[in-house]
Amino acid sequence: MSAQEAQAELIEEFSFFDNWMDRYQYIIDMGKQLPAFPDELKKPETKIDGCQSNVWIHHQRRGETLHFDATSDAAIVSGLIAVLMRIYNDRTPDEIAETTPRFLEDLGLDKHLSPTRANGLHAMLTRIYAVAEQERVAAGS
Repeated sequence: MSAQEAQAELIEEFSFFDNWMDRYQYIIDMGKQLPAFPDELKKPETKIDGCQSNVWIHHQRRGETLHFDATSDAAIVSGLIAVLMRIYNDRTPDEIAETTPRFLEDLGLDKHLSPTRANGLHAMLTRIYAVAEQERVAAGS
């Protein structure tokens, strides 16, 4: 499944919820499914600045794709991480760079998150895009 298809699937899943309380709960439930994040990866270089909560994102190259592991100490932010992982994890740097986060508007996340949570979400996206760009430059793309 491509990143675009993952976004479309996510948008469709959220369309089944009638209200934002149910959507928030779904996001929180998604966050509970994140894989465990090793404590040794919680380092200053993996910590995301600009988030109200503590957030760490670690990446590694796996062949042609980038694999991300991430965690947060806040339930809703863990859910937002899970959303990002569905769309951007295990993709090539080019696919990541070419994937516009239209889910933000389509799901209404920018309107329904507090300003600090929205800033944190954008900080996480910025890191993912920066990693993809670094990898593209390193590969000479």
